[in-house]
Amino acid sequence: MIFVKDLPRMTAFYAETLGLKPVEATRLENYVEFEAGPVTFALHAIPAQIAEQVVIATPPQPREQNPMKLTFEVDDLATERTRLEALGVTILDRPWGSWDAVDPEGNVFGVCSSAK
Repeated sequence: MIFVKDLPRMTAFYAETLGLKPVEATRLENYVEFEAGPVTFALHAIPAQIAEQVVIATPPQPREQNPMKLTFEVDDLATERTRLEALGVTILDRPWGSWDAVDPEGNVFGVCSSAK
């Protein structure tokens, strides 16, 4: 679960940009689950009185120290990187040769190849 300031914006990012399907049966005003292959993950809105104090930079500043990182598998890493860059998603090149991406609130997520 990721706690978020702007649930509609983050829901749109994960649904439209990453192509994950929201689970409508469990959806609430402040909570959205997504099907992500064999697992689900959720976005939960931060309470309004706390969210008012949270500042999200534009572009978002990567939260490198976040204690969790989602990683999504794709068929073609190069194609996915090109697609995300074209959509304006921030890409972080890693010195070890891979890359990560950043969601609209600065959460860093990984992208790896599904090829075994």
